[in-house]
Amino acid sequence: MSNHLKFYIDGQWVDPVAPATLDVVNPATEEAYTRISTGSAADVDKAVKAARRAFPAFTRTTREQRLGHLKRILETYMKRTEDIAKAVSDEMGAPMAWARNAQAAAGMAHLKTTIRALEKFRFEEQRGETRVVREGIGVVGLITPWNWPLNQIVCKVAPAIAAGCTMVLKPSEVAPISGIVFSEIVDEAGLPAGVYNMINGNGPSVGQVIAGHKGVDMVSFTGSTRAGIIVAKTAADTVKRVSQELGGKSPNIILRDADFAAAVRSGVQSCFSNSGQSCNAPTRMLVPRERHDEALAVAKKTAEATKVGDPKAEGVHLGPVVSEVQFNKIQQLIETGIREGARLVAGGPGRPEGLNRGYYVRPTVFGNVSNDMTIAREEIFGPVIAIMPYDSEENAIEIANDTDYGLAAYVQSGDIDHARSVARELRAGQVKINSPAWDTFAPFGGYKQSGNGREYADWAIHDFLEVKGILGHGAP
Repeated sequence: MSNHLKFYIDGQWVDPVAPATLDVVNPATEEAYTRISTGSAADVDKAVKAARRAFPAFTRTTREQRLGHLKRILETYMKRTEDIAKAVSDEMGAPMAWARNAQAAAGMAHLKTTIRALEKFRFEEQRGETRVVREGIGVVGLITPWNWPLNQIVCKVAPAIAAGCTMVLKPSEVAPISGIVFSEIVDEAGLPAGVYNMINGNGPSVGQVIAGHKGVDMVSFTGSTRAGIIVAKTAADTVKRVSQELGGKSPNIILRDADFAAAVRSGVQSCFSNSGQSCNAPTRMLVPRERHDEALAVAKKTAEATKVGDPKAEGVHLGPVVSEVQFNKIQQLIETGIREGARLVAGGPGRPEGLNRGYYVRPTVFGNVSNDMTIAREEIFGPVIAIMPYDSEENAIEIANDTDYGLAAYVQSGDIDHARSVARELRAGQVKINSPAWDTFAPFGGYKQSGNGREYADWAIHDFLEVKGILGHGAP
């Protein structure tokens, strides 16, 4: 029986206090394919009370007990990988190969990483006569986005369990089915009742209620900077901790000594992956002015070779963007780029040829972009890249740092020492040199309006802990 119309509270699948539903739309067809229930303050209160009841016993569990819980969740997750991939493909429009090998795989990777981090984590240390103890902060509210649903759910749930916290999760109402599947996984894995609770709903009726609830000790939020500001202001009334991973407008500096064509090609492909719906996407490509036209030629060829289409079809690189709202926003920003004088090199407004239904966006390349243009300042969240010329290395660094955001940055160079020196000048939470492999042990989070706090591995566990000093404790 489907749990789409239920919430998971206190170890049980339950109906909402007041019935209310919302259609879930497949962005490839523009048609609703299922419904979810949407919650209210009364549902949040039930879930928070369940989490508060469970906290005293759960936070006293041992490292080995929590490892056991995480390992059982991982084992069950692995059995349900195909269900997760199908859910992500249906709710996001992600091609099945991407849904399976990137989206579903991301959640699995974070579970494995958190387990390894927990095995070595130091919850206590002696400093002279003082014992320093790290213990779970309490009940945590977890608010996750639609663009990497399993990645962000597991990035929060797994370290919260590792820290000994209990929780209330609100997945995105735009892509909620993968969150329901994950809740089924947690249920099957046998986590104690009340430790994990899940409520669907929108931001005002559930997200803000979680953020403002006096029974919630911390909120971990991933989403837009605009929504993050609302969450932080709401949480301030109860002086709870707020950890945020927000928007980005990440620069990708291609230095003069880089393998130029390869760097441009991989930069465009990275920007377009997940239909451009990644907060750390390298959306601003900075190239030497004398090679600007060469970069545009490579980018144009790369964009035109990118196959957009039915997520269920073989060989498709990009599916649609997630919703009509996102589609319209992207179209408006593409038109703004043209109006403000950027050079349209590939793509542009409208759907790709032959696609008359679905929220498909043409892979779009702009050249001659200056950093005062809207498409260089605002997060587009679609397959749109802005190529920007620079005159000197110092000029490139200045342009790269001239942004309200600071989530990620990228450097391409044939000289690793050169790349390292530039990386140190960039004001971002993560800097990637020459397209390295994904590292789930690296800290992930942003400077400036890209948020605060860090996720992944032991960095995330720290975020869910309070620090207590016991003076006069003496040696253990």
